[in-house]
Amino acid sequence: MCHNNMSAPLPATVPAVRKATAAMIFLHGLGDTGHGWAEDLAGIRSAHIKYICPHAPVMPVTLNMNIAIPSWFDIIGLSPDSQEDETGIKQAAESVKALIGQEVKNSIPSNRIFLGGFSQGSISGVNRDISILQCHGDLDPLVPLMFGSLTAERLKTLVNPPNVTLKTYGGTIHSSCQQEMMDIKQFFDELLTPID
Repeated sequence: MCHNNMSAPLPATVPAVRKATAAMIFLHGLGDTGHGWAEDLAGIRSAHIKYICPHAPVMPVTLNMNIAIPSWFDIIGLSPDSQEDETGIKQAAESVKALIGQEVKNSIPSNRIFLGGFSQGSISGVNRDISILQCHGDLDPLVPLMFGSLTAERLKTLVNPPNVTLKTYGGTIHSSCQQEMMDIKQFFDELLTPID
């Protein structure tokens, strides 16, 4: 197993237009960086939300023939019974906790910090009262919709089931689409209203 030392450049950040009263920490997928997602989130941003898109460290990934690419943790396989890199997942979680702690130090209350992600960067929560918007393309060949549905069902056992929303997007592969980005914006705007 690879050990994730989280040595990566500073996150790509989209500052709030006015005083930040909420923050969104968004983790990219395998092989990507935070820059592209920062650009996408800048296109739908709300004036009071700061968007933070960290970069995963570069490490060998078993699924990728041990070629080193940006990854939050090692991926051994894609089947539901594949071994998981528990150490790497825990280290990635600690990195996210550190980002949350930094935003709390910046005077953003922890209940106004949202976590999100794409593919490997997807986040699941432990607070039963959190709201979760899960988005999935119906033609995704890398992470089939069946896995998205299984994830939604698993999340419903961890949080209050009505708080989990799975939205699917017709004709979308392993990427995002404009309707998905607008749904994400609406989700943020409903839950993170401005504080004057």
